[in-house]
Amino acid sequence: MADLELLLLQIELIKEEFITTDRADEERRVKEDRAALRIQSWFRGTRLRSYLSMKPDRETNKPPVKTVPVHVICVTTFPLHLQRKATIIQKIWRGYIARAYFRKKVKVQCFVMKMNFYNEMAVRIQKRWKGYYVRKYVHNYYARKRYLEGLTKKNEQVRRTMEEFAEMQRNEREHHQVECEEQKTCLQAQRMHFLLSTHQIPGVFNSPYRDFPHEMELQMKSIKPLLVKDIQQKRQAMDPSAPGDTFLKTRPLPPIPSKKPQGPFRDPATVLQQRYRPLEPTLRVATSITDLEEAREELRRGEWRGRIIDHAFQPFSHAHKNKKYERSIHTTSSFERLAYGTVYFREENQEKLRGKKPFKSIFTTCNVFDKFGQLYSNAGKIV
Repeated sequence: MADLELLLLQIELIKEEFITTDRADEERRVKEDRAALRIQSWFRGTRLRSYLSMKPDRETNKPPVKTVPVHVICVTTFPLHLQRKATIIQKIWRGYIARAYFRKKVKVQCFVMKMNFYNEMAVRIQKRWKGYYVRKYVHNYYARKRYLEGLTKKNEQVRRTMEEFAEMQRNEREHHQVECEEQKTCLQAQRMHFLLSTHQIPGVFNSPYRDFPHEMELQMKSIKPLLVKDIQQKRQAMDPSAPGDTFLKTRPLPPIPSKKPQGPFRDPATVLQQRYRPLEPTLRVATSITDLEEAREELRRGEWRGRIIDHAFQPFSHAHKNKKYERSIHTTSSFERLAYGTVYFREENQEKLRGKKPFKSIFTTCNVFDKFGQLYSNAGKIV
């Protein structure tokens, strides 16, 4: 019974061990089969290659019979032809593949060359059209030239006016400075009027040792002496910050503090503020009657400042065709616009163009692709 219990306990381990052993045997069998197949394929290939590489007899043109394997007895009569035919088949196939690849490459290169040519021509057309459009509608050369000329004249006029205004201000400042100096000199002469010369005693500014009297002497003779009551007024006129007569001036008394009246009364300031408060108009009264038109006009001005062309749909309409033609300085055509087909893109002198050949406007074909798609023989000639 004890052995039976041990077997029951170990039955799971026995199952796992059996499954592991069986899986290892299966993997080993598969590995041995692959190794056997590889050895057999290597041996058969080596035997066949050695047979195909044998040199036949010069008289009979056959390989030695002793070295021929059993499974290739059917090809013992033409081993040399087998190699030659295989070589011919390989050569033909490789030539076909190479020609097909070459045709494909030539076709791709031809397509790429055409696309590059078309792209370059499209770029040229776009460049010409963009230049014409910008010169015609966006940036007019002659209008810009006239604007710059007018701006130059306006600048010269403004500069001349500013120079005249600056000169006038300079003259006014000099004149004001001269007047101030004259007033100071006059005031000083009035203050020193007591130094004026008399018939008996010469003054300070009229020395007998001078050939001519001093300017201050002549100034004091032409004015009246300064009185005491006028000194304070002229001092205040010349220097407002100077202190005045403080004896006659008295400080005002402080205001009587306002007391709040007794009783249930509101503050007088609040009552006055409520009584004399400003009007509060409604939105209809506060808004101007032309507010909508002004907003539209402001919006229109903003759009006009932001865009380049005043008329957005002018390039797509016929309104610009009635515009007067502006003559170019580089041609000799008339002022008015000429009909299409009669516009002279060059000079109008036809005498110089009589003996010349006409201009060829058609592209010639490329000689490299004339024989594209045709077959060639071994000698290099077209079939």
